[in-house]
Amino acid sequence: MDMEATAMHSLYRTAMANDDKRPFSRETLRRIGGFARPHRRRLAFFLVSSVVTAVLAVATPLLAGRVVNAIVHRSGQGTVLGLAALIAVIAVAEAALGLLTRWLSANIGEGLILDLRTTVYDHVQRLPIAFFTRTRTGALVSRLNNDVIGAQRAFSDTLSGVVGNLVTLLLTLAVMFGISWQITLLALVLLPMFLLPARRVGGKLARLRREAADHNATMGTQMTERFSAPGATLVKLFGRPDEESAEFAARARRVRDIGVRTAMVQTSFVTALTLVSALALALVYGLGGYYALRDQLDPGAVVALALLLTRLYAPLTALAGARVEVMSALVSFERVFEVLDLKPLIAEKPDARPVPEGPVAVEFDRVDFGYPSADKVSLASLEEVATLDTRGGEQVLHSVSFRAEPGQMVALVGSSGAGKSTIAQLLPRLYDADGGAVRLSDVDVRDLTAESIRRTLGMVTQDGHLFHDSIRANLLLARPEAAEDELWEVLRRARLDGLIAALPDGLDTVVGERGYRLSGGERQRLTIARLLLARPRVVILDEATAHLDSTSEAAVQEALAEALDGRTAVVIAHRLSTVRAADLILVVEDGRIVERGTHTALLAAGGRYEELYRTQFEQPSALSESLGEPALVEGPAQAANGALN
Repeated sequence: MDMEATAMHSLYRTAMANDDKRPFSRETLRRIGGFARPHRRRLAFFLVSSVVTAVLAVATPLLAGRVVNAIVHRSGQGTVLGLAALIAVIAVAEAALGLLTRWLSANIGEGLILDLRTTVYDHVQRLPIAFFTRTRTGALVSRLNNDVIGAQRAFSDTLSGVVGNLVTLLLTLAVMFGISWQITLLALVLLPMFLLPARRVGGKLARLRREAADHNATMGTQMTERFSAPGATLVKLFGRPDEESAEFAARARRVRDIGVRTAMVQTSFVTALTLVSALALALVYGLGGYYALRDQLDPGAVVALALLLTRLYAPLTALAGARVEVMSALVSFERVFEVLDLKPLIAEKPDARPVPEGPVAVEFDRVDFGYPSADKVSLASLEEVATLDTRGGEQVLHSVSFRAEPGQMVALVGSSGAGKSTIAQLLPRLYDADGGAVRLSDVDVRDLTAESIRRTLGMVTQDGHLFHDSIRANLLLARPEAAEDELWEVLRRARLDGLIAALPDGLDTVVGERGYRLSGGERQRLTIARLLLARPRVVILDEATAHLDSTSEAAVQEALAEALDGRTAVVIAHRLSTVRAADLILVVEDGRIVERGTHTALLAAGGRYEELYRTQFEQPSALSESLGEPALVEGPAQAANGALN
C-alpha cells in the first residue's frame, strides 16, 4: 500500500469511527466472546493467515534488495532469476492468502451479522406491545442494520487489522533497524507529520459526516412520513406543499455543501501527505545513497529501506486509530446489547400446558392492571428523546370480574378510554394482569402455552391492519396450511369473494402498505375473513365494524353471526345496536364494571347504559339540524336490524 492509499485509508477510518469515551465492562467483553465462540475455529485460521501475510509483506522488500545487490555485484543470472522466482512465489502466496483471509473475514463477519440480527429480531418479538407503542420504528431498525454491522467490523476489520498491522510493524522495524538504525530513526522523525494531521482532519471529517448523516436522516424521516398513504393524504389535506419543499431543499443544499467541503478537505489532506511521503522517500534515498557511496551500506539495502518505509508508515497510521475503531465497534455492541437487555414482560412457564380441548369459558377474576412505565419497556435512544417519560404504572383496571360461559357472548360498552380494549388485550396475554387472574377453561392464562392461546383466540381490532403483501399471504397468517377453496369460502362468508375475483391478480393482489389499496370497509372485512379462517374457539371483536358503512356492516354482521355461532365471544362496541343480542353486557367506566345485565334489563334499570343508548339512538343529529334535514332517529326497532341474531 503506497503513501497516498495509506493516507486515504487512515483518514476514512478515523472519520468513520466513533470517539465515544465510555468505559466498557468485562461483562460486555464476555458477551462479545459469547457471540464469537461459534466462530472460534475460523477466527484462529483468520489470525494465523493475517500473521503469515504480514511476514510475507516484509520479505518482499528484502528480496528486492538482494536482487539489486546481485546485479551490482554481478552474482550471476542464476541468483537473480532465483530471487525473482522467489519474489513471484511470495506474490502468489500473498494473493492466495489474501483470498483465504477475505473468505474467512466474510464468513466470520456475515455469520456474526446473522447471529446478532436473528437474536435481536427474536428478542424484539417477545417484547410487550408497550415497547412498540413507544419506540420509533426507524431507530429500532437501525439497531438491526447499522449497529449490527458496526459490531461485525470488530471481527472482520478491526481484529485482523490490529493483529496484521502489529506483526508487520514489529517485523518492519526490526528489519529496518538491522539494515540502518540511523535512517530508520530519521524516518520515524517524520511520522508526526503524517499522524497528527490525520487525527485532526479525521475529526473534522467525522463532524462533517455526522452533520450530513443527521440531515440525511431527517430527510429520510420526512420522506417516509410524507410518502406513506396516510401521510401523503394529510399533506394534501392540511399540509403546505411549498413550505414542505423548501424545508427539504434547504437540507438537501446543506448536504451538497458538506459534500463539497468534505471533498476539498480530503484532497488537501492527501496532497499534503503525499508531499510528506515524497520527503520521506527522498530522505531514505539521499541518506542511504550517501552511505552506499561511502561503502557503508549496500545499494540493495537502500532499495529495501525505501520499500519497507511504506510498510512502516501504513501499519503505524492504522494502529494510531485502532483504539478509536475498537471503541466504535464496542459502542455498536453496547447498543445491540441495550435492546437484548430489555426484559420481556410476558414469559412462558417451563411447565406451561395447552388450553384444554372443547368449548372454552372466559373468566376475569378481580383483575387489576396498570400499563408498565417507560423504564420497564423502552429505551430513551429508541424513542429518540433525552430522558424517558416517567409517567406510567397507574392502575387502569380495578377488580374487573365477569365470566363468559362456552358459546356465550359478552359485550363491553362504555366511554372511550374506559378500559374496554385493555380488558380485551389481557385475554391473549398481550399484557399480564397485575392482580387477580384471567382464565381460559378455568386455567390461568399464565399457566398456558403461548401457542395454544394463539390457536384458541381470534381477534379483530378496529384498525384492520394488513401487511404489504398479497391477499393470500395476509389470509394465510391465520392458518398457513389452508387450501385454496378454504380461502375462497371465508372470503364468501365475509362478502369479499366477488370483489377479489374481479381483481386482475385475484388472491395474489398486493394490498399495499397497511392495506391502503383497499377501502376501510374492505380491509376490515378481509381481517374478518382471516378470523374465519383461523377457526378460533374464542372470538374477540374490538370495534370490528367501526369502519363499515351500513351496507357493508349488514353483510359482515351476517358473517360474524355465523362465525360466533357456538363460540365464546367478547365484543367491544360503541354501536350499541351490534350488542343487543349479547348474553351479558358490561358497562365499563374508569376501569370498573359499573353495570351488568342484558340489553332489556339494563334499559329498564335506567342507569349508564340507558343513558348511552338514549344518547346514541334517540338524540337528534346536530348535523341534520344544521342542514335543515329531519333527524334520523333510531329506536329499538331500527336498532334490532343491526343486531347479531
